Amino acid sequence: MAWKTLDEMDLSGKTVLTRVDINVPVKDGVVTDDTRIQRILPTIRDILAAGGKPVLLAHFGRPKGERVAEMSLSVVRPALEAALGSPVKFAEDCIGLPAKQAVTELGAGEVLLLENTRYHAAETKNDPAFAAALAALGDVYCNDAFSAAHRAHGSTEGVARLLPSCAGRLMQAELSALEAALGEPVRPVVAVVGGAKVSTKLDLLGNLVAKVDHLVIGGGMANTFLAAQGIDVGKSLAEHDMTDTALEILSKAQDAGCEIILPSDVVVAREFAANAANETVAADACPSDAMILDAGPAAVAKISDVFEHANTLIWNGPLGAFEIEPFDAATNAAALKAAELSDAGNLTSVAGGGDTVAALNKAGAAARFTYISTAGGAFLEWMEGKELPGVAALG
Repeated sequence: MAWKTLDEMDLSGKTVLTRVDINVPVKDGVVTDDTRIQRILPTIRDILAAGGKPVLLAHFGRPKGERVAEMSLSVVRPALEAALGSPVKFAEDCIGLPAKQAVTELGAGEVLLLENTRYHAAETKNDPAFAAALAALGDVYCNDAFSAAHRAHGSTEGVARLLPSCAGRLMQAELSALEAALGEPVRPVVAVVGGAKVSTKLDLLGNLVAKVDHLVIGGGMANTFLAAQGIDVGKSLAEHDMTDTALEILSKAQDAGCEIILPSDVVVAREFAANAANETVAADACPSDAMILDAGPAAVAKISDVFEHANTLIWNGPLGAFEIEPFDAATNAAALKAAELSDAGNLTSVAGGGDTVAALNKAGAAARFTYISTAGGAFLEWMEGKELPGVAALG
């Protein structure tokens, strides 16, 4: 879809309402991980360089329309100032007189942070009057919060319809990466989908089988597919009530010419614990008193071979119980293979989702992927083929 970037906007002397995601972890009043802050810096700096005045809109926590002191964005301000290397002004509200006054007093080269948008119930309701009150503060709207783009809120969708709008640098990078992975990808395309439950990823699987050439299914989800085919998975985590759904997905994939790859061998154990006694068996030979906790080496070899012959990879979810050793082996090996191919320029690799990022970081592979999305819900909904309101409003 068509959306403008910062480069296409006249920002000189303009107040740029900039929606960011700085919903960062805080402990004892101090930001403990500033990753999200670091990722919005290019947008802020480019607005300043173009002569614009960035006014940051953001939410923090879930105050549900109330002024909750510990959910004030003022707690994020010191970390934001440290990252920018310059002072950041703060307004005690995101609309009304405090916001208007702060915007009026904002000078060239200065940055303003407005208070938590979710202090107003009208934000999550996408109330037109609230959106208009936000729009009244600026000349241009820039959305740099892809992670909130699946929400039709006042600061993500409503205000975008009222001002000249564009994507920030982080949003631009996310959209470009995902378009390359699912929009018009270079084939063959392989998707890795893991995690505990098929039921939480039905829309995702249904969309992917029609768009990718190979679909690797891992984690507890793989057990559900194995069980649906009549294979005894012992005490493994599996959704036996999803048998019909799993078989339907397998049938859809066959009709679409998509190869579904399930583990041919698995690592099993009698207890879910780090370094538990384990053995590798064929996928159809899981002992009745054991549980499948990882894919085996033959499965990894198959996945690696598919990666070797692919041009595009989309990854969401681990292949096994990656949190505990040695059941992280398959995820680690496959991730490092993808990283190696990406390094060599032979694979465009895009990954996202909370567990995914954690698993790829643990494997030491994340930094070598072509693009890692930290967006979570928005990343999943994009993969599911759903329209994201915050993106659609930029078109």
